[in-house]
Amino acid sequence: MRLVVVSNRVSAPNREGKAGVGGLAVALRAALRERGGVWFGWSGRVSEAPAELPHIVQRGRVGYAVVDITPLDRDEYYLGFANRALWPNMHYRLGLTQFSRAEFAGYMRVNRRFAAALAAIIEPDDLIWVHDYHLIPFAAELRRLGIQNRIGYFHHIPWPPIDVFGALPGAGDLLTALAAYDLVGVHTERDAGNLARSFAEPVGGMPVPAAPRIIALPIGIDTAAFRAAAQHADANSVVQRMISGLGDRPLVIGVDRLDYSKGIVERLEAFERFLVANPDRRGNVTLLQIAPPSRSEVPEYEQVGRQTDETLGRINSSLGDTGWMPIRFVKRSYTRPVLAGLFRNAAVGLVTPMRDGMNLVAKEYVAAQRPDDPGVLVLSRFAGAAEQMREALIVNPFDKFEVAEAIGTALAMPKDERIARWRVLYEGLCRHDIGWWTQSFLDALTASAPLAALPRFSPGVSRTETIA
Repeated sequence: MRLVVVSNRVSAPNREGKAGVGGLAVALRAALRERGGVWFGWSGRVSEAPAELPHIVQRGRVGYAVVDITPLDRDEYYLGFANRALWPNMHYRLGLTQFSRAEFAGYMRVNRRFAAALAAIIEPDDLIWVHDYHLIPFAAELRRLGIQNRIGYFHHIPWPPIDVFGALPGAGDLLTALAAYDLVGVHTERDAGNLARSFAEPVGGMPVPAAPRIIALPIGIDTAAFRAAAQHADANSVVQRMISGLGDRPLVIGVDRLDYSKGIVERLEAFERFLVANPDRRGNVTLLQIAPPSRSEVPEYEQVGRQTDETLGRINSSLGDTGWMPIRFVKRSYTRPVLAGLFRNAAVGLVTPMRDGMNLVAKEYVAAQRPDDPGVLVLSRFAGAAEQMREALIVNPFDKFEVAEAIGTALAMPKDERIARWRVLYEGLCRHDIGWWTQSFLDALTASAPLAALPRFSPGVSRTETIA
């Protein structure tokens, strides 16, 4: 049985085999190599007249099948409905949700065209695994083309309550489309419950579709590989320069895309509150915030960039001096080995998104720590990781005083307590790593029951399966 992975963006390895090294990409590539298969999606290129059939690059047992999109597709499907309507809505930000019928039509059109391109190369026994919010209608479009294969979907961002999701025009159509999947995975019990209840209530006067199977399956990281990278990272020149520049000051670290859902402005203000409340700490601790820009073409992301710059300038100018700046802010990305080394040398990992599907930075920070002298994770209770990582200091990111107090608690925590908390967290990362997550989803998708006999939701019933 061949595996077909579908995602919004696909980056084929070059001839030397180098490709993206994100945790999910590594895991999916390993699963594809084991089974043989195809990774299908957008090439990242924009073309005035894209080919109807995918361009396929073969690397061993894996074929990377990519299609281009038009400038209009990019504006309506990607920058428009996916990232100005679905993304803010699913992160509970109704005030930022911008709906356009033209962009919704473009989103559906691109999914239809992607499905037609993949259908041309599908084999009868292929197992299809679709990823994330860009592709909610994908299975429904395949079904319209007569594809009867088993199709699973994993939703990597939060699924909001029905009162939030139902406010999005087109929500009923999206639920109807989602019902075409045989299995839908989300990261947390909260998201699974929200999704189940979405199928239990009519949306916009539309009849309630029969729901797919829903599982709560928290994604992990390649724990062993990330720990190994951290162990060897002290020799890295970037890590050495950063650590030498700190002197004896403890490091507090945050790593996020520059996105309004990550709570970066609120985090900077919480660190400011910590310094104001603890004047003896001024000059003696540094926050390093790494925040590479993303989706800069979307106006809301330009705005969060401006807000961040203004907040950063105010804090550093009011609290810093000639020999010390409270916050070092870097708007660029670093390789995973560099991040692993920085995490390993940070006394506090500050992971405080306002809302997040999972947040793997929290898990990477824990995996990178020294077992005999680990740092402390401060984690938003609105990150999916908080359901698993209860030994972290769990905080409300909307309350900057609470976050400030947690920073102080983390920096003052005795070593024996830090070690005890870290051990429990690390053991959980080892048990539920990225390989476990991948295999668990595929096992659930390939359950031995015939396709028509798989258990499904009934209207009015909120039932989910949990893989723990």
